[in-house]
Amino acid sequence: MAVLVGVYILVGGIIGVVIQPSMEEFIESVREGTLDFTLTKPEEAQLLVSIQDVDIWEGLNILLGLGVLGVALGRLGENVGWAQAAAFGVMLLAGAAIVYAFWLILATLSFWFLRIENILVIFQSVYEAGRWPVTIYPGWLRFGLTLIVPVAFAVTVPAEALTGRLDWPTALAAIGLAALLLVVSRVVWRVGLRRYSGASA
Repeated sequence: MAVLVGVYILVGGIIGVVIQPSMEEFIESVREGTLDFTLTKPEEAQLLVSIQDVDIWEGLNILLGLGVLGVALGRLGENVGWAQAAAFGVMLLAGAAIVYAFWLILATLSFWFLRIENILVIFQSVYEAGRWPVTIYPGWLRFGLTLIVPVAFAVTVPAEALTGRLDWPTALAAIGLAALLLVVSRVVWRVGLRRYSGASA
C-alpha cells in the first residue's frame, strides 16, 4: 500500500507540474484564438503546447511521492532487485505517457467543443480512485479504470512492478496501450488543428 500511495502521489505531482496546467492553458488558447502564436513558432506545436505552463509548487508532490516510495523501499528491503526497479521505471514511463496522451485527447476536444473543463475535472476525480489497488473494485469499475480511463496503468501497474507482482502480459499491455494512445493523441491533435481557425480568421 505504501508503494501504491507513493506512486499515486508521484504521478499526481507529474500531472500537476506540467500536464494539467499546460492542457488548461491550451484549452484557453483555443477558445481565445491565441493558439496562433504557438503555431507560428518554428518548433513542434504539440511539444510547445504540452510544456507551455509549469506549476513549480506541484513539484512538492513529486518529492513527497519519492519520499513515500523511499520509506516503502526501506520496508521492502532486499526484496527489490534491479529487474524490479527497471520494470518499475519502464511502467512509470508508460503510465506517464498514458496519462499525457489521455489528457491531450481530452484537451484537443476543445477544437470541436467550447467548454470541456468539466471533462478534465471528471478525469481528476476518477484519477483519485487510483490511490487504491484496482483489484479491490468490482469488475465493471475495474474494467473502466483499466480500459476506459486507464488509471490502473498509471498507478497500480508501476506499484505492482516494484513489488514483484507484475506479470508479463500486463507489462506488455501497458507498453502497448501507451504506444497506442500516443499515436491516437497525435492523430486527434493533427485532425483538430485542421478545424482551428484562430484569431486571424
